[in-house]
Amino acid sequence: MVTYIQSFFIIILEIFCCKMFFEVFAGKRKNQHIWFGYLLITVLTVFDYGIALLLSGQFMIKQILVILITVIVMHLYYQVNIQNTVVLVFLYQGLLLVVDNLDIALMGTFFPNAVLLLQVNQNVNIMVVILGRMLLFACVLVLKKYFGHQPYEMVSDTEWIKFLFFPVVTIAVIAALLANFGYVENEKQSNLLVSMAIGLAGMNIVSFYLIHDILKREITIRENKIFEMKVKSQTAMYHSISENFEKQRKKSHEFKNQITCIEYLLGNNKYNEAEEYVRDISGNLKKDLDAINTNNVIVDAILNTKYQEARDKNIVFAFKVNDLSNLKLSDTDIVVILSNLLNNAIEACEQCSDKKVIKLKFVMEEDDIIISVKNTFIKPPNQVNGGFQTTKPEEEEHGIGVRNIVETIEKYGGSYIIQNSGDEFYFSIIIPK
Repeated sequence: MVTYIQSFFIIILEIFCCKMFFEVFAGKRKNQHIWFGYLLITVLTVFDYGIALLLSGQFMIKQILVILITVIVMHLYYQVNIQNTVVLVFLYQGLLLVVDNLDIALMGTFFPNAVLLLQVNQNVNIMVVILGRMLLFACVLVLKKYFGHQPYEMVSDTEWIKFLFFPVVTIAVIAALLANFGYVENEKQSNLLVSMAIGLAGMNIVSFYLIHDILKREITIRENKIFEMKVKSQTAMYHSISENFEKQRKKSHEFKNQITCIEYLLGNNKYNEAEEYVRDISGNLKKDLDAINTNNVIVDAILNTKYQEARDKNIVFAFKVNDLSNLKLSDTDIVVILSNLLNNAIEACEQCSDKKVIKLKFVMEEDDIIISVKNTFIKPPNQVNGGFQTTKPEEEEHGIGVRNIVETIEKYGGSYIIQNSGDEFYFSIIIPK
C-alpha cells in the first residue's frame, strides 16, 4: 500500500513538472473553466498511474502511451497547436530521461553504497526517483527564469536565487538521506526516510504555487496602478485641451470687441491711436498663437501645452515635426507616449541648474513613425528590473510612466532605445506605419 502511494506521488510530481515546462512556452486556453482544467490534470494523473502499474515491465509501450495521453491533455489544456504540443512533450520526455541518467550517474559517483541497494531495497529506488524529479524541478525553474513570461519576468536575479534556495536544499537533504541509507536498521526507518523525502518534495510544490499566486497578485496590483496612471495622464491632458478650447472661445469674444474698437477709432479719424492699438493686439496675438502645428489635434494640443510649460520654466524646447494628419496611433496612445516622455523630460530639466534643453522629433516617414526625445539631466534615472525609475515624490509611481510607454510601443509592434550619453538622456521610438 505504501509503495502505491509513493508511486502515485511520483506521478503527481512528474505531471507538475510537465505543467511547469509547458507554461514556459504556452499559456492556458482562454475562456477555459477552472474545473475543466482540473479534470484534464486528473485524467492525465489517473492514466499515467494506471499505465505505470499495468505496464511496469514494458518500457517502450509505456512511454508511447504516456506520450500519447500527455499530448492530448496538454493540447486541450494549453493554447498551442497539436504539432507544437507533440514537440514540447518529446522535449519534456527527453529532459526527463537526461535528468534520470544524470541522477544515476551522480549516485554512482558520490553514493556508490546507495547504488548497491537499488536492487534489494524498493525505498532506495523511490528516493532516487524523487531526487531525479527534484533535479527536473530545478531545471524547469531555470527555464522559467530565462524563457518564461508573466509573472516570472518581473522577478529579479537575486529573487530567483532566493527562490531556488528551497529546491536546492531539498535536493541536498534527499542526497544526504540516500548517503545514509546503508545505516537503516529496519523497514520502519526506511519508510520514514522516504516519507521525509516525499514531504520535502511536496513542500516545494506548495511553495511554488504560493509564490506563483503572490506574483500574479503583484502583477494585478501593478496593472491596476498603471491603468490609474494612464487615466490620470489622459484626464490631465484632456483637461488641458479643454482649457485651450475655453481660452480660444474667450479670445473669439474679445476679437469681436477689438474689431468694434478699431471701427470706432477709424470712424473718428483717430488713425494713430488705431495703428497703436492694432500693433498692441498683433504683439499679443503672436505671443498666444500655438507654436506647433502638425495637423493632428491631439498631438498639437499636447505639444503646445508642454511647450508653454517648458517655456514658463525657462527650458529651451527645440522640435522637428511634419504632417501627422494620417497618424495611425489612437488618441489615447498618443497621450500615453507623448505626455509621459515630455513630463519626464521637463522633470529632468527642472533639476538642471544651467543648461535646460529638450529636443523633440516626431515625424512620419515612408515606413515608420519616429518619436524621439532628448533632454539634459544632472543625475540619470535608476535602472530597476530592466526599467527606469524617475524621481517623482510618490514612490509607488516610480517608473510607471516608462512602463506605460513601453507597453504602448509593444502593442504596435514597435521598438525603442533608452540611453544616456554625456549630459543628455535619450528615448527613441520607431513604430511601423
